[in-house]
Order: sequence, then C-alpha cells, then structure tokens
Amino acid sequence: MRILLVEPPKKFWFLMGEYLPPPLGLLQLAAFLEAKEKGLEIEVLDCQAQGIDWRGLEQRVEACNPDIVASSGLSTCNAYIAAHVLEVAKKVNPGTLTVTGGQHFTALAQESLEEYPEIDVIVRGEGEQSFTDLVQAFKEKRSLAQVQGISYRQDGVIIHTSERVLIQDLDDLPMPGYHFVEDHIGKYHFTMMAGANNRYGLIEGSRGCPYRCTFCTQWRFWQGRRRVKTPRRIADEMRLCHERYGMNFLWLTDDNLGLGPHMNTLCDEILEHDFGDDFMWFIQARCDDVAKHKNLLPKMRRAGIQWMLLGVESPNKGTLEGLNKDLNPEDAETAVKALKENGIFAQATFIIGDRKDTPQSITAVTDFANHLETDLSLFMVLTPFPGTMLYETAKRENWIEDTNWMNYDMVHAIMPTEALTRLEVQEQLYDCYHRYYGSWAKRFKGLLSKNKLVRRTYRYLAGQALLTQLRNLF
Repeated sequence: MRILLVEPPKKFWFLMGEYLPPPLGLLQLAAFLEAKEKGLEIEVLDCQAQGIDWRGLEQRVEACNPDIVASSGLSTCNAYIAAHVLEVAKKVNPGTLTVTGGQHFTALAQESLEEYPEIDVIVRGEGEQSFTDLVQAFKEKRSLAQVQGISYRQDGVIIHTSERVLIQDLDDLPMPGYHFVEDHIGKYHFTMMAGANNRYGLIEGSRGCPYRCTFCTQWRFWQGRRRVKTPRRIADEMRLCHERYGMNFLWLTDDNLGLGPHMNTLCDEILEHDFGDDFMWFIQARCDDVAKHKNLLPKMRRAGIQWMLLGVESPNKGTLEGLNKDLNPEDAETAVKALKENGIFAQATFIIGDRKDTPQSITAVTDFANHLETDLSLFMVLTPFPGTMLYETAKRENWIEDTNWMNYDMVHAIMPTEALTRLEVQEQLYDCYHRYYGSWAKRFKGLLSKNKLVRRTYRYLAGQALLTQLRNLF
C-alpha cells in the first residue's frame, strides 16, 4: 500500500521574510506510521522544498499512484490549499482515500466535510495513532467506525467517531522522520534569523499549554492538557538534527515550553552534548516566565539560545484581561531588559483590533514597543480562528465580516472594533509598522548594533520592502 503525505505549494507569511521550514507535522506522522505499520510505501512530498507547482503535484500523484493521500492542514489560511491537494488526488484517481487534519479542520470537521466533497476523512486532534489506525482499517477493508478521533462521510452521512485518548508519554514517539526529506534537507532555511546558508530544523518539545488565551487554538486542540518531552529526549532530537542533518538553527515550535527547572535541565543536556559555537536555537516564551526566571538566561545563552520571542500583546491591562492573557505590562519591560542584558535577541508580538481598540489605544501599542526597545516587533490583527473562544464570541455577536479563510493570517483585518471599521483596522496595522520601523534613527541603530543578529536582521529588513507589502493589503 502506498501512502503519500503532501506539503502543498503555498505562500509563506511575508512578515517572517524568506524562509522555508521542514514539514514537521508530516514528518512526525510518517515516522509514527513507519514504526507501527510494516510493509507500507510512505512518501513525504514537500512541494515547497522540491519546487513543485500544482501541475507538478498532479504529475507526482499520477506517478506514485497512492492508495491514500494526506494533505498538511495546519493553519486556517491554508485550508483551501489543503483541500485543493485532495481535489487533485481525486482528479487523478477517484478511488484514492483523501485525508487531512490539523487545528482548522478539527474545529470545523462537520462544516468542512459538508463543504469539500474531495475530503474523505478528517483526523481530529492528535494525529499519529488515529491516522495509523485509519490506514490499517483501510488496508484491511474494515469499517472506519471503530477508528477513534476521525470524522468521515459514509453514504452521504457525516460520522464523527469518539475522541482519541492522547498519547501519555511523548518520549514514546519515534524521532521525527527527517529521513523522508533527506534528499533536499539543505533547502530548509530561515534567512532573517539564521542567514541563507544555515540549515533550519523544527523540534516539538511539548504539546498543549496550561493557559487559556481567547485567541489561541492550542489549548482546545490538545484537550486542555500540556505534555512535555523530557530534557534528554529534546536534546537527543537536537543532536539528531545537528549531527546527522547539519542543522545549525533549530526552532522549538512550542507555544510555551516554559523556563524553570525543566529548561535548566535541558540546558545541562545541551551543554553536555557540546554542539559547538555555530549552533543556535529559538523559543517562544511568556514575559512573566522570563521575568521570573531571568537568572537562568546566562545559562540558556551558553547553551545556544540567541533569539527569543515574547508574547507581549498589549500595554493595556484591560485588553490583556479581555484576551485572558494573565500578564502585567511590567513583566514585558523586565523580560526585554533581561534578554538584552544577556545578549539574547528580543523579539515581541503585539495584537491590535481588540473590540475596544481606538486609534489612540493602538498608537499606545506601538509607543510601548518603542519604549521597550525590542530588537524586533511584529504587530498582528486579532483574528477569530475556528476553535477559539474568540471565534465563538465573534460568530455569536456577528463581528466577523470576512469569511475568506485565506485572509485568516493575522495581517488581514477580519472584524471591526467598536470605534474602527475593518478597513480602518487594516490601516492601523500599516501605521503600527510605520511608526515602529519608519524611523531612520531606529534603522541606523539596528544596522550599527553590537549584536550581530540585530545587525543582520536590520540589513535584511532594509531590502524587504515590508511597508510596501503591508500597504498592498488594502
């Protein structure tokens, strides 16, 4: 039996610059399936890394003649693209079983199966065991009704099977299947962060988050639980990526891996492995967590942390409370200062477009970003992703004005505020970037910074025409 896992042809988020990440979700799925079910021919087709367009995808499907085609479906803005992959598969062979999953399709399983006849099965939530059971049932021509954690169509009726119990110990998972993309592994890069020539890899250190931010899809997708791989396992994955595949820059994809004792032990493991001076890794973190554990930062820097992303979101305590963010603006000041004192690149995210936002409150956001003197800031529009509390509220209150999933990318305004139209919110996003990056003094300061990552980032941004791309959104 042939299984084809497809990372579709798609555009990447331009705010991140020129980058190409490996398809980690598919690689984990492929590795688990390979370990649990013998005798399968499994192929991971990364259209981005292999330069395959839609016509090329059709040709590859024809050549492979797969029994099952599964399309990566992580982000809402890629929902149509994921469905189109399966449409191509059905065009080549209507008998192919087509599968997708991820956060968007998990949240909208019923609606998606109603809307997209090309989708046969949606794997809801954690996918490894459910997809493996699905493959086994299809191979043995058994009913899909006994496969937990899936939604499918049978005789015109949409069926949702029972929820899948989450994997208890993430250390039991096989190593990510980077061997499936080994022939083009040198294509994965993140120019702004690590330069064009350093290989770029992804590692998942945990699943889920203990917090309940209204705009985040993570906590419901992982059933409100947080599970963490042991520091030894994470370090072993780093060693695999670095030593076998030559990856010098690793992004730990966790929304909140966390600092504290677990991070302290992870740093010990990394330092024991001694990856070398050219090794760098990156995490996202909460401001209060960094502020609380700032004494750990020197050790993290020695272990290879050179860049950290902080979810600052807003200087307004009321806005933070409305987002269920449970932060104090003072934590952001402490965290950014501590990162910079330890030579760690301090990047921050900010959110505009909250229901109570006005031009004055949004200006305060960029003023706060400038006050913090972050090395880099991203301003994003509050977006009601399916599967979030925000989506449920916005849908109930009829705030949503744009239902084109392609625009659910945090740079297109989807909703108005009480004081601003949707177009005005879009214009405010442009103004945020102009107020933050438009200063020649800031540009020169970045270009002349003592921190080499800051210098490289500002040199890179100078050639990206970021403001022009934002202006073209409206």
